[in-house]
Amino acid sequence: ITAALVERGAEDATPSPSDSHERVPLNSVTHIITNTIDFPEYDAATESLKAIVKPEWVTASITKARLANSRQYSPDPRMFFSGLIVCCADLPVGDSDAIIGGVLAMGGLYSSAITRQVTHIVALTTESDKCRAALAKNLECKIVLPHWFDDCLKLGKRIDEAPYCLPDPEILRKSREDRIPEASRNDLQGASSAQPGRLPTPSNSPSSNRRQLTIFKGKKVMLSSDLEIGSHLRGVIEDLIVSGGGSVTGSVYKASFFICQYRESQDYRIASRAGKDVGSLSWLYHLITTNSWTSPMRRLLHYPISKFGLPGFKHFRVSLSNYNGEARIYLENLAQAAGSEFTKTMKPDNTHLITAHQVSDKCDAAKEWNINMINHLWLEESYAKWQVQSLSNPRYAQFPARTNLGEVVGQTPIDKQALEKYFFPPGSDIDEAIDGDALSRPTAVKDHVVLPTKHPRTSGHPSSSAFGHEVPIRSMQSDGSTPKASKANRRHTDGGVLRTPANSRFAMGGKENETPSTTGSRSAKDKAVVKLHNLAPDIALFEKERKRVGGVTHGGRKQSEDHAQNGNRKRSISNEGDTDTAADDEAKGAKRVKKAKGLPPPAMRLALSGYKRWLGQQQAKTESEERVRLREMGILVIQEYASCTHLAAPRVVRTQKFICALAHAPTIISTDYIDDCLAENRRLNPDQYLLQDAEYEKRFGYRMTDAIARAQSNKGRLLHGHLIYCTEAVHGGFDTYKAIVDVNGGKCMLYRARAQSNTAIRSGREEVSSNTESGQPQNVYLLSGTSPDEAKLWSKFRSMAETMGKTPLVVRTDWLLNLAMSQQMMWSDTYALTDKDIESGV
Repeated sequence: ITAALVERGAEDATPSPSDSHERVPLNSVTHIITNTIDFPEYDAATESLKAIVKPEWVTASITKARLANSRQYSPDPRMFFSGLIVCCADLPVGDSDAIIGGVLAMGGLYSSAITRQVTHIVALTTESDKCRAALAKNLECKIVLPHWFDDCLKLGKRIDEAPYCLPDPEILRKSREDRIPEASRNDLQGASSAQPGRLPTPSNSPSSNRRQLTIFKGKKVMLSSDLEIGSHLRGVIEDLIVSGGGSVTGSVYKASFFICQYRESQDYRIASRAGKDVGSLSWLYHLITTNSWTSPMRRLLHYPISKFGLPGFKHFRVSLSNYNGEARIYLENLAQAAGSEFTKTMKPDNTHLITAHQVSDKCDAAKEWNINMINHLWLEESYAKWQVQSLSNPRYAQFPARTNLGEVVGQTPIDKQALEKYFFPPGSDIDEAIDGDALSRPTAVKDHVVLPTKHPRTSGHPSSSAFGHEVPIRSMQSDGSTPKASKANRRHTDGGVLRTPANSRFAMGGKENETPSTTGSRSAKDKAVVKLHNLAPDIALFEKERKRVGGVTHGGRKQSEDHAQNGNRKRSISNEGDTDTAADDEAKGAKRVKKAKGLPPPAMRLALSGYKRWLGQQQAKTESEERVRLREMGILVIQEYASCTHLAAPRVVRTQKFICALAHAPTIISTDYIDDCLAENRRLNPDQYLLQDAEYEKRFGYRMTDAIARAQSNKGRLLHGHLIYCTEAVHGGFDTYKAIVDVNGGKCMLYRARAQSNTAIRSGREEVSSNTESGQPQNVYLLSGTSPDEAKLWSKFRSMAETMGKTPLVVRTDWLLNLAMSQQMMWSDTYALTDKDIESGV
């Protein structure tokens, strides 16, 4: 790569291998070519706007005879669409804009035309002109469904696109119950455990290895005493380091690499505050095996673990499902390193099931026993951020159809800011007990630390630091053989002397007379604040006018915009397209995505149920355009019923969305309101379109206006304290009834009559017991159909419920639907199911 670049006029600024400090000279480079972001100067390089690209960028630039777009070749793993050039084919405008925005945000590019550089075409079928042209020219691009981008963005990871590829996508051909293939991972070798069992060797020839091992050249390595390895193994490791051009030191101040097992030692804090590479024994073995450097923070178990585990994790019992090979070993060890109890088999007392997909017996049991079922991202991100993540985050309950999430295991790096916050905050590397007295600190420093001079030696619990973070207490003697530093020579990473701050090396030129910041002149600052406060109303008014659609002086779109859209509607297929064209389209795509940002907040948040105007694929474009028109009127059409202010339906319907939205007491209007607003191109008064359905109200015996009033009074607590079970084969599906019960404050669980179901019933009773009157038997309901398979569960359900002191009621689904629609508790014997109903087939 270097030779090819120099031959074409580039200048090589790579540090000399003989330099033991090997720093990237940011002042003299314009491009940094790397496969990883794991180098010390990465943050400074991004702040100074240096182009950080993969080696593929060189090949692409040479092929095109000009610099390729660096954005497409970013090595940042967070940019998981890096390397993609996407083209949309016959998608609705809203869907297309959403995909383009997501691709651009995650490092990819967009092209409006089919070129040889396009990697993915997003389409619903292969019948579009763009897809036909790509297939006719045998272009090396994949035609995928939009669902792939949606699932990738929801997960925050790039998954395999094979199940989404047209013309025969697997996600549409197979059901969720079909077996999902296992995911094979080879890149977790050597990173699946924090305590490796043996020392790997690169090959069978030790003498040859020692000549080839160069990763330690010019480096000083310190092995901490907490590694608990024998003298023989330590000698072998030290011999490998020395033969590889490095050296072994007993001083953490001199070390380049610090290898330890735990994060609680003083040497760990000193090394971390000094910015040295701190890793576990697994990381050291990985360096020896691969003979290449990688950051110890790239893999969670390449970094030292904590003796005490993650706070809050010790009460968790975790089990795994659908992960295999190194990925399973890695997650088992990670769960234990976090402090939880890992169990190979799952029982009702387990608290979490971590699964790669939802097709397994454990997953079925977890639904029945009400065990939290999440993917591995919850465990990885909790450990990386050192804080238990909320289970309500939808990313952790995301299981794309036909995808085994084992393929994205191990891609979460350690959070550097969390490490500093909890394990080595500023001042934690100063050990006053070494000298017996406190170091003098300037009283003018605002964040000075007063450290205690004595610590209880026997304490094994974290102590609170002066910064409000928990820092584990260390014994008074320094670890290993690190020498005692004198007061004159001791390094303080948070600064012990007041100094004039230096100007940034990357400050923009042309400003010779910069006004230095001052710490005084409070009166001048107060006057400025008062003046700014007085101008605030005018500033707010100006911003409001500036953001108004069409600008300040006129409304609507400019003619030039219409002309530009018409001009770009049809473009010939180019065989000589390049990423420059894609970069232009990137800007256009970004403008389309940002066009709606100037609109005022919506006056209505409208959910739809039973609306047929936009049904059918032919109406997809019409739907997108009319949604935009409604939004410009102040009407935002949404899918989530929880945040809607209005609900539109042609009549009273018993759909999941209608019933769930009713619990939030929205204003229910007729869908004629939407048609009339579009016809008159203005927002009409919704109170004139209140839904009237006399036939429904006569049939069921209550008025919808009364139901809405009761919903306002219930505040989503109609079923609060009620335990409702549901059979798996019930008509409508378990998920539908669970959503209805949950939105009304109840608790819904799947019932399969497993041996441990009584434990689940007991736990359910304990959760709702505080909401019932003392001494009163609690009703527990089973929603069921009348099939013979479901009827087999009734007797087991009744006997188990009675054993637990509850009153069992096996009911039709109409009981739940009617009480949710009327927003009042009701009962009739007609809702109860008996053996007679099965015999008569009712």
